[in-house]
Amino acid sequence: MTKKTILTGDRPTGRLHIGHYIGSLKNRVKMQDEGIYDTNIMIADMQALTDNAKNPEKIQKSIVEVALDYLAVGLDPEKSTIFVQSQIPALSELTMYYLDLVTVSRLERNPTVKNEIQQKEFGQSIPAGFLTYPVSQAADITAFKADLVPVGDDQEPMLEQTREIVRSFNHTYNQDVLVEPQGIFPPKGQGRLPGLDGNAKMSKSLNNAIYLADSADELQKKVMSMYTDPNHIRVEDPGQVEGNTVFTYLDVFAPDKEEVAKLKEQYQAGGLGDVKVKRYLNEILQAEFEPIRKRREEFAQDVPAIYEMLKQGSQKANVVANQTLQEVREAIGVNYF
Repeated sequence: MTKKTILTGDRPTGRLHIGHYIGSLKNRVKMQDEGIYDTNIMIADMQALTDNAKNPEKIQKSIVEVALDYLAVGLDPEKSTIFVQSQIPALSELTMYYLDLVTVSRLERNPTVKNEIQQKEFGQSIPAGFLTYPVSQAADITAFKADLVPVGDDQEPMLEQTREIVRSFNHTYNQDVLVEPQGIFPPKGQGRLPGLDGNAKMSKSLNNAIYLADSADELQKKVMSMYTDPNHIRVEDPGQVEGNTVFTYLDVFAPDKEEVAKLKEQYQAGGLGDVKVKRYLNEILQAEFEPIRKRREEFAQDVPAIYEMLKQGSQKANVVANQTLQEVREAIGVNYF
């Protein structure tokens, strides 16, 4: 049976947080371990440079951080091809061909791009590379003829853009070269974790994230600082569960759903303090992430081995991407010699 191909990855702009873990990393590990997929994991450094071009050192330092997070959660270079985007030259050439099939107005309408442009406050100074990164992402996905892309819910507009490019390319050149990808999304209600401050999105830039590499003390401090119900001042006061970050996290991470239901009922009725609920959440998160933290510390002892793993993965990925590039060139008719 032919394996379905997976392509997914992350921008290296720092360490990965538990929102990444819930949003896509757990899915990737599960699918990798099932052994029925050809799994490709990309560290998207070129995409990260679209809004960090004047600070390349940040990206360079983050390459190892992201790789360590991958290994810590259970991604295995023996089962998955882990590679660096900039080390695959074919991706840049594919992007150039695809840009001719996409209008500027279509890129500007992409909801994910629009939201990120607002968050980064570019105003009228949007880097061209940032505006067009959905096309680069399409090149990444199609280079490996990925059938499936495990991502967070917010990436569906990016996948739709890729599917449009695939259809446009195959129709324009009357060839069945590229594959339309489908998204694999986290379970309902687990697609995105709010930040510690109650903000709808956990983000490095907002300084409201719990990182996979956080120490036990750092994790505890962050949990105890979490946004709850600002009107729940005294223990005996009835509290709001909806919009309460602590209970949102318990819904995602707590294995004992009956206990969470009891805590919610008690909190809403009055008689349950925020500190007690936060301590319960801290115990759960410590149990979930302590093994990950320990594995990360072990892998971090040999950074040269991390670079060697990425080099070997990139060499393997190059072979696949170059094959797709040749098929694309032949379909367009630019193999002149």
